[in-house]
Amino acid sequence: MKKPLPVGVDNFERIITDGYYYIDKTMLIKELIDLKGEVNLFTRPRRFGKTLNLSMLRYFFEDTGNEMKNEQHKALFQGMKIMDAGESYTNRMGKYPVFELTLKSAKQEDYDTAYYMIQTAVSTEFERHRSIIEGGKEALSAVEYERYNAIADRKAEEKEVRNSLLLFCQCMHKITGKNTVILLDEYDVPLENAYFRGFYDEMVGFIRSLFEAALKTNQYLQLAVITGCLRISKESIFTGLNHLNIISVLDKKYSEHFGFTESEVLQMMSYYEVESRFPTMKEWYDGYLFGDTEVYNPWSVIKFLYDLYSDVDAFPHPYWINTSSNDIIKDLIVRADRETKGKIEALLDGGTLDIQVHEEVTYGAMHENGENLWNFLYFTGYLTKESEYFKESSIFLRTRIPNVEVKTIYQNTILNWTRDMIKKEDFHDLYRAMEDGDAQRMTDILNGQLFRTISFYDSAENFYHGFLTGILSQSENYLVKSNRESGNGRSDIMVKSPSLRGRSFILEVKVSDTVDALEADAERALKQICEKKYREELRAEGYRRIDCYGISFFRKDCEVRFGERMAP
Repeated sequence: MKKPLPVGVDNFERIITDGYYYIDKTMLIKELIDLKGEVNLFTRPRRFGKTLNLSMLRYFFEDTGNEMKNEQHKALFQGMKIMDAGESYTNRMGKYPVFELTLKSAKQEDYDTAYYMIQTAVSTEFERHRSIIEGGKEALSAVEYERYNAIADRKAEEKEVRNSLLLFCQCMHKITGKNTVILLDEYDVPLENAYFRGFYDEMVGFIRSLFEAALKTNQYLQLAVITGCLRISKESIFTGLNHLNIISVLDKKYSEHFGFTESEVLQMMSYYEVESRFPTMKEWYDGYLFGDTEVYNPWSVIKFLYDLYSDVDAFPHPYWINTSSNDIIKDLIVRADRETKGKIEALLDGGTLDIQVHEEVTYGAMHENGENLWNFLYFTGYLTKESEYFKESSIFLRTRIPNVEVKTIYQNTILNWTRDMIKKEDFHDLYRAMEDGDAQRMTDILNGQLFRTISFYDSAENFYHGFLTGILSQSENYLVKSNRESGNGRSDIMVKSPSLRGRSFILEVKVSDTVDALEADAERALKQICEKKYREELRAEGYRRIDCYGISFFRKDCEVRFGERMAP
């Protein structure tokens, strides 16, 4: 039996004790100790191993107040790389109180609910350490003891919750004589969510207070590690933190600790005996560059391996789309002007985009200029660095879409946006032109609509088929069927009246290689309808008036040809 894959498991203790496959990232501990950063902010895309790494740090550093439990935690690291790093590192095991807080649950519909979820997470962590407090309460003042218990019991006012992390550190130091390690996971989830939900200012104020109290002037802090997608500074969340060490995807330090390197992916695939599918794995989930290190999306690698282990011929999927917030992509597409649409199309066509780096972007400033928006996409994993250069005292990146998975996310989002946009349009003129056999009018209407969309051309046939089907499906007078078996092959689209006495249409779609081939390809589509007897299904149903259209597309242009009363 092979080790199970840790799909959705981000607790370090559970991964080790339950025997899941684990890629050793414990040298992150050594690097943290060597570089001596007191407050460290790691910005990485969602689902790149941040939560698991923080869990690993907790089990390494934490003094639980229980000697047996401490020994159990130390046993988790047997055979790990950090155990061979030397006593100067292993002597730090089990030495500090640890406060671990994730803000993932704060992705809620309003401020009150988001605050409640954060308060609950803080209270849970206070409750986890209650035994230490009860065992050493004589070291605390009556006020400190009362405030601690109020937070643990979820009875504290918001102003007390804002100061809760500092209170925790004070209490632990008084009882144990040790400073606290603070681990804050996905700190910007509440901010991103609040921006899109409309309560951004309230959430910024709360998060700022929570962080300032714990990180700015906290003499009882040993080490803090914070993770998120973005560095957000204009809101003053980190103002005054002169000791803040920011490690973004641009930094060469720590670059191999988040995500999987290629050698790690190959080792996993060899273990599960599916290395024959490595080219697909690389095409779909590789492509990120953190510092100078090539990195794979770890969530998607594990999910694809899970499928491959059951079926080595399994198809890849965009697993990341179901775990990462795609609001930024949706917002980009909805707001895109003609220039932005052109840039998106160029990226989808395999091109690159040069952007000036702005690491201190904010959600509120996302749409102030194009550079901010592209920086958001880069730091959240929707673009990756191909190269970088220095120009006019600024850093510039040449970026591209990382891989097939991310390209698919763009494409799916565009298709959904196109469908929503089409639903708001009135296409009576198009239906009338189709009924009248006015191919030129149909050409003009479709060209105008194409100009407004964001197109992608690597799977152009699917795009144009979906585009045309979406438009035709808006009619209340016709039924639309696509890719139905008919005659000796498959017609692309059938449009028919519910009444057999009504009209019916067959549309065959071609994608041209050049603009000059549009006319010939439209004629070729008409000829195919006749040769492959696509009208036979409609005739068998009882329809007698069957009009045919050949339609060809090339990027933003199309050509329509009408073929009424074609010979069977």
